[in-house]
Amino acid sequence: MTSVSININGVQKTAEIADNTLLVDFLRTEARLTGTHVGCDTSQCGACVVHVNGHSVKSCAMLALEADGAEVATIEGMADADGSLGVLQKAFQEHHGLQCGYCTPGMVMSAADLLKTNKNPTDHEVREWLEGNICRCTGYHNIVKAIQSAAAEMRG
Repeated sequence: MTSVSININGVQKTAEIADNTLLVDFLRTEARLTGTHVGCDTSQCGACVVHVNGHSVKSCAMLALEADGAEVATIEGMADADGSLGVLQKAFQEHHGLQCGYCTPGMVMSAADLLKTNKNPTDHEVREWLEGNICRCTGYHNIVKAIQSAAAEMRG
């Protein structure tokens, strides 16, 4: 067992964990933040995407030990300070960018990373960026619309 301390959405969480504990399991079990989903266990689907020190990471492919001392943002951290939906979350809701919702946390987190560096992406750039995120329900059209809507709102 090893002690790990991770700042998650601005809150420090310290726990004793097995050395092989995945970051996604730390988030879901130790931090009790269940918005980050495990869809495949093989780093293929992207449902588990979080930000580690500002970069998108598939948390099912990273050990919690590797995030010791890091700043981690999860889907729960995308909400506004008052707990209401953030811009991207609201856009996914308004533009029907979700169906079953399982992939949505990873899609939102990946989209946030894209919009941090590309404030006005083309549809092609959005689709290319989301290449590592799989949705089995929607066909991506409304997901792209939601991201474009959020980008427009964020640009003002």
